[in-house]
Amino acid sequence: MVAPDDTVQRARKLRRRLTLPEILMWQALRRRGLAGLRFRRQHPIGPYILDFYCDELHLAVEIDGQSHDHPDRIAHDQRRTAWLNRQGVQVVRLAARNVLADMDGALGAIRRAVGR
Repeated sequence: MVAPDDTVQRARKLRRRLTLPEILMWQALRRRGLAGLRFRRQHPIGPYILDFYCDELHLAVEIDGQSHDHPDRIAHDQRRTAWLNRQGVQVVRLAARNVLADMDGALGAIRRAVGR
């Protein structure tokens, strides 16, 4: 799916400003580090930018910080996930604190979601 130019530009900027949990996850996913799957970071799709995206499986991995616990943000994330699901994209959400505390567990959650 094609993303608007401004979304593509924002994605490019975000690739240079990853959070620590995103950096650690990228180190684990890059170079086909998870089950031989190719992931992209800060991938634009429609009006959204996905933290990590595997085109082969139409899978998004989102790393959610504390701001995602706010009721307004929860509702936004639900709408976003529903939109992505309608586009055929499965979404796996991981809490940033869990990525920092237990990377193996976070990767296991992704493996379970993709059945690998």
